[in-house]
Amino acid sequence: MADQTLRRVDLTRLSLGRYRATSASGATLDLGEGDDVFSPVELLLAAIAGCSAADVDYITVKRSEPARFEATMTGDKIRDEHGNRMTGLTLTFDVAFPDDEAGQAAREVLPRAMQQSHDRLCTVSRTVETASPITVTVR
Repeated sequence: MADQTLRRVDLTRLSLGRYRATSASGATLDLGEGDDVFSPVELLLAAIAGCSAADVDYITVKRSEPARFEATMTGDKIRDEHGNRMTGLTLTFDVAFPDDEAGQAAREVLPRAMQQSHDRLCTVSRTVETASPITVTVR
């Protein structure tokens, strides 16, 4: 039986500064330098926003389909005595629901859904906030 906790992404060099990530399901995403791909930092921001957005969406949609659902993830890339890193990470939701009873129910649960995602549900932000060590090896 395969390890149920293991997640994996393989990265292949396409050219200098350009890479292709391949998921276990076979989905691909090109990244690196250039105007037509996400940078690794942008992918980190997208992963945080996407993880939390999914949590919030799954909770609120049980009450109402949103009329608008957008999230913006920002942060400052700095270099200091700790090296290159991101600070001031902020996730902002812009969500609207219909002006009916179901929409009101979704609006009421929205703050709690956002807090649950932040405090325990979103694997990506929880990992960043708990500063999980990364082991780097050569095969």
